[in-house]
Amino acid sequence: MVWYEIVFGAVLIVLSIAVTALVLLQEGNSQGLSGTIAGGAETFFGKNKGRTMEAKLVKLTKILGVGFFVIALAAKIIITIF
Repeated sequence: MVWYEIVFGAVLIVLSIAVTALVLLQEGNSQGLSGTIAGGAETFFGKNKGRTMEAKLVKLTKILGVGFFVIALAAKIIITIF
């Protein structure tokens, strides 16, 4: 193994663990029976959704997911070329 294969492998392992941890930290989106009956009315927390910790976790999960995909694709291309 060459050094860049080890680096790509280590980065992918760290990113996969981080994405898994962030997904497990997030709350579920199901509202249950009360949300179905009430129609999911807007609340104070619903209006300020972008500022909550949950929104930050979702945003960070998306960023790390895209980063994982890009690094995996780059690793495949670089390892195939060399």
